[in-house]
Amino acid sequence: MDRGAVSQPDAEPNESTGGAASVQGHPGALDFDRAPLVLTWEITRACALECVHCRAEACPDRDPRELTTEEAKRVIDRVAAFEPRPPYLVFSGGDPLERPDLVDLIEYAAEVGVETAVTPASSPLLTRTALERLQAAGTSRIALSLDGATAEAHDGFRGEPGSFATILQAARDARDLGLPLQINSTVTRDTAGDFPAMADLVEELGVVMWEVFFLVPMGRGALLEPLDAPETEAFLEWLYERQRRASYRVITVEAPQYRRIAHRAERARGNRGVRVGSTGDGKGFLFVSHLGEVFPSGFLPLSAGNVRERDIVEIYGESPLFRGLRDPDRIKGKCGLCEYRSICGGARARAWAVTGDPFEADPFCHYVPRRYQRLVDGGDLPAPEEYFAALGRRLPVLPG
Repeated sequence: MDRGAVSQPDAEPNESTGGAASVQGHPGALDFDRAPLVLTWEITRACALECVHCRAEACPDRDPRELTTEEAKRVIDRVAAFEPRPPYLVFSGGDPLERPDLVDLIEYAAEVGVETAVTPASSPLLTRTALERLQAAGTSRIALSLDGATAEAHDGFRGEPGSFATILQAARDARDLGLPLQINSTVTRDTAGDFPAMADLVEELGVVMWEVFFLVPMGRGALLEPLDAPETEAFLEWLYERQRRASYRVITVEAPQYRRIAHRAERARGNRGVRVGSTGDGKGFLFVSHLGEVFPSGFLPLSAGNVRERDIVEIYGESPLFRGLRDPDRIKGKCGLCEYRSICGGARARAWAVTGDPFEADPFCHYVPRRYQRLVDGGDLPAPEEYFAALGRRLPVLPG
């Protein structure tokens, strides 16, 4: 999904405006109120695998309520109607290869001017022939999941023996075919230590993008342990330094503080800023389920409508949920007072998963904004750990 980097902050964010002036004034900025950059579509939950961290809680059989081929094509028509240009359409799952009409949908999207990518599972369906068919249909990229630098680490995490070998073979096949490859990896307490070796392996595979997901406690992933806030900060600092010398681009999912870290690192070097992924839940990104429900992301399952009943362009542009997620004034707690609010804004899905409120502060962000700290020092606000403890749900270790 090589569309994540769209804004490049030119200066240190203005504390009084939360950084809005510096970001929105950049000539390369896109208006996410009008159209998303990426639309991920879970076209089926069917999958032969049972990965331990699966957000979708995939199952062996297709749901008879899935959108039909004709319904799917009508949705693609509306995706093409976004202005000033259609979003990048990612066919996901489950395993999208379980849909027998996948090639037909890719071809149709190409006909109406919608660029596509596919995220196949490491199942027996992932063959060189399958990749050749996807490429011939017109997809511009495949994204494969890799969660360890060795078979022991990857297969152990996913609970699927042989998955590592399947991924490596598919990656080599994609390279031989000239099909651009993206790798997706999930950060948990169990996988974090393997990331330096994974970064080297990703380099060897010749990928164009490494998309690094930070665990949101939902689906089967609720059984796994995420990094705490200080560990997440340290990991992101390492990841950015690794990105600076990599041949591929890095974007993060549900870790928007990566943009703050990148911005500060470049400012410390005397530079004006860098391009790193700038979309967020409902802000430049949306997710469609196998049943047609429209969510701000796959990790924030709050529906704003169904494509069988409402126009997806209208849902994204006008629904109160999406409009609220794009409004920095709706954000609460220390995220709402942060000088990096418009650059980052906090992970809305993680705020919801942990606190039950998508507009709450992100409890996995280690940074304490200057304005918030002054109010704490003055006795007007509780310290962050006290603030989150008062919310009373599952919480990580917090700064303090």
